[in-house]
Amino acid sequence: MFKRKTRDRRIFSLLDDDTIGQISDSDADATFDDTLSGRSIAELSTGSYVGNFAARRVKRFGIAVLLVTFGTFLFRIGSWQVVHGQEYREIADNNRTRTRTILPNRGVITDRNGVLLAWNTPAFHLVANRADLPTDPTLRATRFVELAKQLSISADDFEIRYQSAPSDQTVLLSDAVPYNAAIAFLAHQDDTIGISVELASTRTYLTDAIPTLSHVLGFTGTIDDATYDSVKSLGYRRFDSIGKQGLEKAHEDDLRGTPGVEVTEVNAQGKTLRTLEKTDSVDGENLTLSIDARLTAAIEYILTERLATAPVKKAAVVVSNPKNGEVLSLVSYPSYDANLFARGITQNEYSALLNDPNAPLFPRATQGEYPSGSTMKPVYAAAALMEHIITPQTTFLSTGGLWLGSRFFPDWRKGGHGLTNVYHAIADSVNTFFYTIGGGTDAFEGLGLERLMQYATLFGFGSTTGIDLPNEADGFLPSKNWKEATKGEPWYIGDTYNVSIGQGDFLVTPLQMNRSTATFANGGTLMTPHLLKDVTPEGVKIVPDDVNNVIKDAMRETVLHGSSPLLQNLPEAVAGKTGTAQWATGRDEHTWFTGFGPFDDPTIAVTVIIEEGGGGYYSTPIANDIFTWYFNNRGR
Repeated sequence: MFKRKTRDRRIFSLLDDDTIGQISDSDADATFDDTLSGRSIAELSTGSYVGNFAARRVKRFGIAVLLVTFGTFLFRIGSWQVVHGQEYREIADNNRTRTRTILPNRGVITDRNGVLLAWNTPAFHLVANRADLPTDPTLRATRFVELAKQLSISADDFEIRYQSAPSDQTVLLSDAVPYNAAIAFLAHQDDTIGISVELASTRTYLTDAIPTLSHVLGFTGTIDDATYDSVKSLGYRRFDSIGKQGLEKAHEDDLRGTPGVEVTEVNAQGKTLRTLEKTDSVDGENLTLSIDARLTAAIEYILTERLATAPVKKAAVVVSNPKNGEVLSLVSYPSYDANLFARGITQNEYSALLNDPNAPLFPRATQGEYPSGSTMKPVYAAAALMEHIITPQTTFLSTGGLWLGSRFFPDWRKGGHGLTNVYHAIADSVNTFFYTIGGGTDAFEGLGLERLMQYATLFGFGSTTGIDLPNEADGFLPSKNWKEATKGEPWYIGDTYNVSIGQGDFLVTPLQMNRSTATFANGGTLMTPHLLKDVTPEGVKIVPDDVNNVIKDAMRETVLHGSSPLLQNLPEAVAGKTGTAQWATGRDEHTWFTGFGPFDDPTIAVTVIIEEGGGGYYSTPIANDIFTWYFNNRGR
């Protein structure tokens, strides 16, 4: 028997009952015990080898499965944390927190004398948190009926409102909760999970008394989908109000203020536990306008009285202070009540406004574009003086018009006006004078179309004035290239003659015309019109004093010896220019008046246009009434 040495059985990972002999590691010729505990090698079964091999395979497979499982787990954790981490955090936060918007007070709007034009009327809104409403439609409907009964309001729109804002966490269920019901609900609001009554407001306007202020003030309304996409990052909710037209839209950022936020922690049932964060709201700015509400009311009354028996009903009036560009009145007639839109206009009401042939929704004063008629003649006279093609003493003979080949361009007075200088030409609106300085004759080189449009541009025509209102029109300045491209024919000298007297394709807005008139009134400075009272005036000197004095004196002659003798009886001396504008074959002309006063120190510029006023010449009598009211009520 060989000596048998013992070795740690763990080297081969053998079990204690294994019967394989131990290898001696002491001699090179080590052998096994021949009996191997009474059994020869030949007698050993091979099962112990197979079992040991199988165990190792199972073990390796188990390790592999464990590694794959652990790797998958790590991958999912990484995905949750990195890819979807923000999403899951928001879900978790929404489950444990509620965010409430604290609405600021919208700034009020007053006229120059402190008269309230737009203010806030308290209102109560019923607001729900989507996370706290039942997802089951039947259960939700039951909840809505209970709420409606509690607040004495209709539940008919609740589900519609819920469905119309599918992505919003906060849902406006009602914007018309009665005061008493709201107060009772607020007393126990903490007991009503996910539902709250919010103190809000409805915008109210003086336009029920002075409708023509609607085109200036505009109105607020619920945000439409397109607008919401562009403003939701600013903290607007889908059901919040926003400025839709007029100053409400132009000064939305100032008027709105800054909403506050309150974040509270809730339990699993949605009941408030504590306030986590709170930021107070900041109220919007109050606006004081240059507008005079009493003057505007007077103009509206004058228009109503003057046009009551007239076949025409559409007009625009602009009144400004020529010294600083303040707009005192901006009237588009007829108009509408902005409160209709602020409270939620019905389809019938809206259809009635849209279908009204007098177009009360149209802001004529800033968006109406009309041929200027003879009101443009002072600008072209100034251009001729500034270009030195005439002097104040230059005269042309008016015999009733000009012949251009076989075509006749008439004066308005049959037989003509005789020898005419610039004073007489403006005062009596002599067409021949302006045909000559504009288009020229065989014996005289006129300004030509390019220079006429150059000076029209200098006086602010062909571009917006810069008034703080949205969607202002810019008028239209024709050109040779434009006519060739749009009408397929060249520009003729006769086209220049038409433009020279304010006819043809040249278009202006009432506000632009008032601005140019104010330029002559203040000594030659083109001011930027504005509706806010306390702003720094902006203007640029465009007319030399000597030229401006000539035009100003010529416009005074219009009253003393020209086309506006009615204005001679006013309490103060005024100056002006009349005009009639052809615009469509077979339709009456538009009638204009534009002027200023008091003549020696002008504080008011008045522009009136009556659409299709025709031969009635309503514009001058209306201007006369406006001047009269202003002079009698200044400083009151």
